[in-house]
Amino acid sequence: MPSSDLDRIAAIDDPYLLLRAATERLNAAQQEVTELARLRRRVIQELHAQGMSYAQIAEKAGLSRGRIHQIKHTGPAPEGAFLGTGTITLATPLKREAGNARPVVAMEDVTAAKRLEDLARGFGLAVNLEHVPLGGDIDLNRSNLIVICGPKLSPVMGALYESDPVLEWVKDGAWTLRDRRTGRSYRSGEDSEPARPVDYAYLGRLARPDGNGNLLVFTGIHPHGTLGVVDLLTSETATLWGQVGENRFSCVVGVEYDPATGEPVRAELASPLYRHEEP
Repeated sequence: MPSSDLDRIAAIDDPYLLLRAATERLNAAQQEVTELARLRRRVIQELHAQGMSYAQIAEKAGLSRGRIHQIKHTGPAPEGAFLGTGTITLATPLKREAGNARPVVAMEDVTAAKRLEDLARGFGLAVNLEHVPLGGDIDLNRSNLIVICGPKLSPVMGALYESDPVLEWVKDGAWTLRDRRTGRSYRSGEDSEPARPVDYAYLGRLARPDGNGNLLVFTGIHPHGTLGVVDLLTSETATLWGQVGENRFSCVVGVEYDPATGEPVRAELASPLYRHEEP
């Protein structure tokens, strides 16, 4: 902690304000330590992938070879940055319950959020949960934001999806995803004849409306697709991170699920992983 922060907090007369300020600063410091450890491990992996031996890295960095090995195998995994850094905010939509004015959260969204929260915490990230309110008016101009919501429930999200240069949501009787480059449309098996236990989902990192950063967004055409994206992230975050890093991208995820339980049994990319050109 910088001495100026320490001195400022120590000078607080009110013991309750001092306790709160010290706790908040300690939490922030712990997050900084986590992200520095992640960055350090990432640099070692990148240097090694470029052909440097651990002995060479140690010599250049002024550290022992044993210390380099220790750093490589401890601390938060670099690919956790695919989700964000420090504290991420995870938003799921509220929906209007049929025949009732009470807003509710779909059980599948609750399950998806809980599984993604567990994944994020496993990467050493802190997580704040919130809801996209009824009407869909959500502030997207925030750092480390992940939103699980489609265009149907939020015009704000609909406008965000329209900024994707490759993939688009189309209301063609039922909602579908369309690839502008290939012309292919992705229709959920639930909306097909005969019905099949297959769904599709959108996954992407898009520019914030204010242009000052990006946010991660995903949602299935139906809830099965949403669960499938989380299943894919759980097993393939390192691969996705290696391909797109923190850059903007989008893709369609194909999900096969158990019709009895709704649980995904296979989730994989159904489209190319499109990297977006950044200004």
